[in-house]
Amino acid sequence: MGRRRYVKDFLEPDWKYNSKQVSKFVNYLMLGGKKTLASNIFYDALKLAEDQIGKSGIKIFNKAIKNASPYVEIKSKRVGGATYQVPVQVDEERKFAIAAKWIIQAARSGTGKGMRERLADVLMETSNNEGSVIRKKEEMHRMAEANKAFAHFA
Repeated sequence: MGRRRYVKDFLEPDWKYNSKQVSKFVNYLMLGGKKTLASNIFYDALKLAEDQIGKSGIKIFNKAIKNASPYVEIKSKRVGGATYQVPVQVDEERKFAIAAKWIIQAARSGTGKGMRERLADVLMETSNNEGSVIRKKEEMHRMAEANKAFAHFA
C-alpha cells in the first residue's frame, strides 16, 4: 500500500476578472476569515492604481506579479554536518506565491495611509520594476548567484 497522493483543492476564479490568480491573491490578503473585506481592499487598490496610471487594473496586477516573481531561490541543505545555501529553480506556482506574499508584506509594512492606498502604491511601483519588492527579488537572485558553486547539491 503506497502513500496517498496530494489532491489540490479547486479554486474558483474571482467574479470580476475571472482570474484564479486574483482569487489566490485575495486569499493571501485576507486576515481572520474576512474575505469580503480583503476583496474590497484589493479591487479598490486596483481602481486607485488604474485611475493614477491609466492602464487597466488587472494589467497592472499581472505586470507587478510578473516583475516580482523570482526565478531562483535559496534552500538550506545539510551535507555531512555542514549547511549549504543551495540555489534552486522556482516553479510557477511558487513564483506566484512568493511574489504575492512580498507585495502584501510591503503594503502592510507601509504607514500613514489606508491599506487600499498602500497596496495600490506597491502594485504600481512593482509593475514599474521599482520599489522594495523588486529589491527583495534582486537580493534573492544575488544570493543564488553567490552560492551557485553549491548548485550540484540540489
